[in-house]
Amino acid sequence: MIESALLRDEAGGIRHGFFTREGGVSQGIYASLNCGLGSADSREAVAENRARVARQLGAVAANRLLTVHQVHSPVALIVEQPWPSAPPKADAIVTRTPGLAIGALSADCAPLLFADREAKVVAAAHAGWRGAIGGVIEATLDAMEEIGANRDRISAAVGPTISQEAYEVGGEFRASFEDEDPANSAYFSKGVDEAHFQFDLPAYCLKRLKLAGVKKCESIGVCTYKNESLCFSYRRSLHAGEPDYGRQISAILVL
Repeated sequence: MIESALLRDEAGGIRHGFFTREGGVSQGIYASLNCGLGSADSREAVAENRARVARQLGAVAANRLLTVHQVHSPVALIVEQPWPSAPPKADAIVTRTPGLAIGALSADCAPLLFADREAKVVAAAHAGWRGAIGGVIEATLDAMEEIGANRDRISAAVGPTISQEAYEVGGEFRASFEDEDPANSAYFSKGVDEAHFQFDLPAYCLKRLKLAGVKKCESIGVCTYKNESLCFSYRRSLHAGEPDYGRQISAILVL
């Protein structure tokens, strides 16, 4: 588990972790801490992995570690209790309920954790490029303020994400970002040829955070693609010809 210095709460009121793929029970391509309910991994293994995460976060029951059915949307949900049935479709969760752990699943996309220590409001968001450009970060901040947070006090961290060196994209992809804001060209570097570029997703997420008024934000700087022993990676699984991939979880909790 990796922690952000910005989110670490010395007073002990909030606990968080960017969990890696280490420390679980899954086997094969899912080894070992696969927390993705959407993967084809054993349901029993995923349940045990999520239970381990919940215990490490704060000795909470496994059914109180919540994730959503992520769909690359700008939807942020405020939650006060575990889902009554299947997880809803969304890409961010916000809560101020003690003992309710909330998380984001990822395997190259950016997981973001947020905290307002004074208001005891926390959030977890999943930002792939579609969610990031679509406004999931801003929607998360709006939802946090709806239940008492103040973005002047909010700290946010971007967890393990595919790095610019590993994220090759085409010209159409770049054009969609430059159409949104010409200044977004700063997040693209030269690729292997004139038709390809390297996109900096973590830096783009930090830009969105800062423009939205978050003064304290950072990226922990871990590349999912390069760190095979530490992280699952969707793109790496494609390049390896694997049929599926695991998902690591990033989670936060008000104690």
